[in-house]
Amino acid sequence: MDFRCFGSLDLDVPPAGAILVGDNAQGKTSVLEAICVLIRLHSPRTHRMGTLARIGSGGFGLAGAPWGCERQVRHSREGLLLKADDEPRASKSAYLADGGLVVWMGNEDLELIRGPGEGRRRYLDFIGAQIDAAYRRSWSRYRRALQAKNLLLKEGRPRDAEILSYEEILVEHGTVLMETRARLIDELAPLAAAAQRGVSGTDEALTLHYLPASGPDLRESMLQARERETRLRQAVVGPHRDDLALRLRGMPAADFASEGQQRTIALALKLAQGKLLESRGGKAPIYLMDDIFGELDPGRRNALMNHLPPHAQKWMTTTHLDWLQETPQLGEIGRFKVSGGKCEADRAP
Repeated sequence: MDFRCFGSLDLDVPPAGAILVGDNAQGKTSVLEAICVLIRLHSPRTHRMGTLARIGSGGFGLAGAPWGCERQVRHSREGLLLKADDEPRASKSAYLADGGLVVWMGNEDLELIRGPGEGRRRYLDFIGAQIDAAYRRSWSRYRRALQAKNLLLKEGRPRDAEILSYEEILVEHGTVLMETRARLIDELAPLAAAAQRGVSGTDEALTLHYLPASGPDLRESMLQARERETRLRQAVVGPHRDDLALRLRGMPAADFASEGQQRTIALALKLAQGKLLESRGGKAPIYLMDDIFGELDPGRRNALMNHLPPHAQKWMTTTHLDWLQETPQLGEIGRFKVSGGKCEADRAP
């Protein structure tokens, strides 16, 4: 394995999932992170695969059988080796084409409501990349072209022809991102509103609105922004500046919702994500829930569990199990103690 603090780890988990119990900084979150990387080649904690390897190891390897398909991910100085049912996959896209789906839930989700737009864009991107190969491809190509354009703008000397060539790529793939995000938000909005009412136990109206950073014609928006971009030496229009507006009872949630309401909105967004992934992806995602239950009162905790698909596998981390007796919906879920980079089955009642 050699992943984060784990030299090796072998877990046999029941279909319902697992609860990982232990003090902070013992490796609980790293187990969830490893699952996310195995399924989606994505870590919610870093963009750099190399940082996931245990110090001094030079690489890591992960293997598991989600949805009955053996998946393998190995990362080393030579690059990334990917297999599915022992058949090599030549690219990330090929590996992900028939892979699984993931919903990550953590206390950092509060930043979806009160943080900058980058977090809300990542929320949309993670959904789009899981259910739409065209979105995943356009997102990757848009990012590379944007980086190249910004490097040219930073040089501060005329490079108009080269900039225009990259803008053609940005327009082509940026338009795909904008159109797909608009559709995703239309689909997410009623799901999030229903989850908000269910978890809060009130008739709080949650609404989602797409805020594109450019007009309907991306090429025209870039043309109008050219002088400003030259002056600022950076690209200022395009989907890399989009945002998602969240309103509770018609008011901006970041400004007027209490912390409890914001926490509920964050849960509603992730529950909506799970329902959309299942309806569009054809299978229930795995829910990875990092230390969220201790922050919820019993009512919200039970409402959350009632909204999770009973057939979906759930992985949870927690520092204590005091809340577990008040949460009967977990079924035959496995329990494991995590301490010092080791994980052992906990057979305590």
